Amino acid sequence: MKKLLISLTLLVFCVTGFAQTPEEMKAWQDNMTPGKYHKWLAAMNGEWNATVKMWMDPSQPPSESKATTTNEMIMNGLYQRSSHNGEMMGMPFMGESITGYDNAKKEFIATWIDNFGSSIMLMKGQLDEKTNTLTLEGSMLDPASGQDMQVKEVFTVLSETSHKFEMFIVMGDQEMKSMEIVYTKKD
Repeated sequence: MKKLLISLTLLVFCVTGFAQTPEEMKAWQDNMTPGKYHKWLAAMNGEWNATVKMWMDPSQPPSESKATTTNEMIMNGLYQRSSHNGEMMGMPFMGESITGYDNAKKEFIATWIDNFGSSIMLMKGQLDEKTNTLTLEGSMLDPASGQDMQVKEVFTVLSETSHKFEMFIVMGDQEMKSMEIVYTKKD
């Protein structure tokens, strides 16, 4: 009898604790429905060739390499998965990002992982619709120091078949460009 009473109490709590008003249900529905910013991401779906430039020392010329990227929308069009393959410092390089627009928070959120580290980078930012540029800011771990360092990514759509990605290390009020990738859509 005691177990039955506890079960009924839990059931009543669950039902009343999660009952939602029509306004709350609409908020959930709006949050799970892809919108114009998800369509903006989806425009970059497909196979891409990439020319990668990396600066290890800003006073030296960048190293250059080639890579490929595949972009696809997942989870009913709410997120874009980008899978990257190439070579870095003479070794095979693989990376993956998940980017989405959070309808409730009104911001883009992106994660990055790759086979050159076990940390996850988290970025947040906004799209400037006039310049077709997404700017994300966040942090990543510097394994040498064990400390987080601030980073900024700037993603600019140049045309339907080309876009540019730039990454900056942020040190106080100064930024050092560490990477530039120019993507061209495969035929």
